[in-house]
Amino acid sequence: MKKDDIIILLVDDEPDILEIVRYNLTSEGYCVEIAENGVEAIAQAKKIRPHLIIMDVMMPKMDGIEACQKIRNIPELSETVITFLTARGEDYSQMAGFEAGADDYITKPIKPKILVSKVKALLRRFKEEVEEEKIKLGNLTINLEEYKILLGKEEITLPRKEFELLALLASKPGKVFKREEILDRIWGNDVIVGGRTIDVHIRKLREKIGDNKFKTVKGVGYKFVV
Repeated sequence: MKKDDIIILLVDDEPDILEIVRYNLTSEGYCVEIAENGVEAIAQAKKIRPHLIIMDVMMPKMDGIEACQKIRNIPELSETVITFLTARGEDYSQMAGFEAGADDYITKPIKPKILVSKVKALLRRFKEEVEEEKIKLGNLTINLEEYKILLGKEEITLPRKEFELLALLASKPGKVFKREEILDRIWGNDVIVGGRTIDVHIRKLREKIGDNKFKTVKGVGYKFVV
């Protein structure tokens, strides 16, 4: 994801804060939209679906805590990262923010370089969360939350163990997963299965996903080939 594809919603009722923070983030290449209170924040968030919301706590019309609670109840914004701007010593605001569904907080006043570093760290968290939900390799998409496989436009249904085996191998294309590791991570130590079980599941995956996607490393294990 490129920086100019990332949308940040900045919410504060202080013009000076808006100007300074917006300037530093746009200088880094981010797309920054603004709102001046909680009511505007909710309306803007619904409209632009930001990747990150940086929101002050104390604001007129609707404070940041209430706005955060309402945003967290909007399904299409479930992946949005929310961080609060709080004054030093406002422990209550920080605790209330986390209880409302915030991911983090930034203490004011903050130096521009520290602000940018903090934002980068928060956006990495967003990227990692998104990547953990789906694995995309060429025309293959593995939806880990919904247990769905898309091969091109075709949806493929796999039994649970086949799905988990595919997801494991596809999580690190090119890596050779040893048979012992596969047995441990897919079947676990509490279930006694033979090595032949892996071979059978791999054969079925080759039939459904493509023979060229799986390579056997004799005496070691299997790997997913892109």
